[in-house]
Amino acid sequence: MTTMPLLTATVVGTYILLLLIIARLTSRKNDNQTFFTANRSSPWFLVAFGMIGTSISGVTFISIPGKVDAVAFSYFQIVIGYFFGYLTIALVLLPLYYKLNLTSIYTYLDTRFGTSTYKTGAFFFLLSRSLGSALRLLLAVNVFYVIIFKQLGVPFELAVIISMAFILLYSIRGGIKTIIWTDTLQTVFLIASLILTIIFLNNYLDLNLIHSIKFIADSKYSKVFFWDFHDNNFFLKQFFSGMFITIAMTGLDQDMMQKNLTCRSLKDAQKNMMVFSIILIFVNLLFLSMGALMYVFAHSKGMAIPASSDDLLPMIARDYLPVAFKFIFLIGLTAATFASTDSALTALTTSFCVDFLNFNQKGSSHKVSTRYAVHIGFAIFTILIVVGFHWFNHDRSIIDLLFKYAGYTYGPLLALYTFGLFSKRRAHDKFIPLICIAGPFATFYLEKWCTYQFPSYKFGFETLIFNGFLVYVALLAVSKPAVAEKN
Repeated sequence: MTTMPLLTATVVGTYILLLLIIARLTSRKNDNQTFFTANRSSPWFLVAFGMIGTSISGVTFISIPGKVDAVAFSYFQIVIGYFFGYLTIALVLLPLYYKLNLTSIYTYLDTRFGTSTYKTGAFFFLLSRSLGSALRLLLAVNVFYVIIFKQLGVPFELAVIISMAFILLYSIRGGIKTIIWTDTLQTVFLIASLILTIIFLNNYLDLNLIHSIKFIADSKYSKVFFWDFHDNNFFLKQFFSGMFITIAMTGLDQDMMQKNLTCRSLKDAQKNMMVFSIILIFVNLLFLSMGALMYVFAHSKGMAIPASSDDLLPMIARDYLPVAFKFIFLIGLTAATFASTDSALTALTTSFCVDFLNFNQKGSSHKVSTRYAVHIGFAIFTILIVVGFHWFNHDRSIIDLLFKYAGYTYGPLLALYTFGLFSKRRAHDKFIPLICIAGPFATFYLEKWCTYQFPSYKFGFETLIFNGFLVYVALLAVSKPAVAEKN
């Protein structure tokens, strides 16, 4: 009864061992500067490819295909918005970060507004990334639990601890330098798993590549554009949500920007961002295509579609994938999960050490040990959030929850950077933390009011835009024109 789970655990364990070997090779003689910046020597193409794994995560792997039955290919409207968001990051934010030679991107807020705003921005990142990382890890551990741990009699809570322990083993010493290399490897396995799962579904449905494309295009799942204003999938809502989600969750996120800031130059970082954004479009199309195929497969098998769409792909992998494909699927999911979680832990550690503990880049032996403690602390905090979400189970798709929470926590960051970059007005530093904290609450009540006044209108991912707008208006209200400098 336990042979297959043990064999599966062995395969996944071998993959983790490979990550540990890479970590060992890349973490020799590392200091704080290497941990935080990789000595700004990363090849741009390596960063671009590795960021695919970080951006996708287990949420995209499971949730995006799972939503195809309900909303077809409407998610691709968001993906189109992503591209323009990445373009904005490459042309507006990266030049700023490189000009100021930043380790933590929130240092900019100290220069523009003051210490209170700086700490507030960093705090919102810590909150946002902790929640986001926990949700991503939760989805993957659910799959590991069903396929491996549950059959071995391991409780869910211990499964979370084991998963996080493996991530800690290879990420705690090497930092961003190690993450760039492990993310590259994990992206290879993730894409391989995605492609092989599609091949399996095509073979079962007796489709080759050309027939598969035509089959999906002719199916009910292929609808991309939605033009009903009242629809939650209305094109403009999805497009602008995707654009601003990217600007906030990538351009204003220490996790994603830390990798870009390890490139040798601004030009390299911009090339990385644009190549990465183009590849991501095609990868998301593959995920959506896999979603359409897996629903056709499920109906052909007479499978009962689970209440949570996040559960369908794991069920197919567990019950129908051949053994070799099942192993590759699990390694791909492991790669997606580890790539996002290890990267998040490194970014959280970097932000806390630089923004709150005032680390300098050279550091000291004492501060290296402090950095270890911070890294472990965030790992424990993430475990607690994952277990909490598990205990208070949600019926909603994880990706819906992820973007919903991000709308509340990234909104103030979006407003602060927009105000700082495109206005010369001066806002009172001491008032800004109160405004940023009030913004999410005001957005929540605005949503409730709109739902009451306009029942046919459904709020979606545009929460981020409303939140950012409210905070921006409040910043304008407490600001005054900049004083012209005298010659």
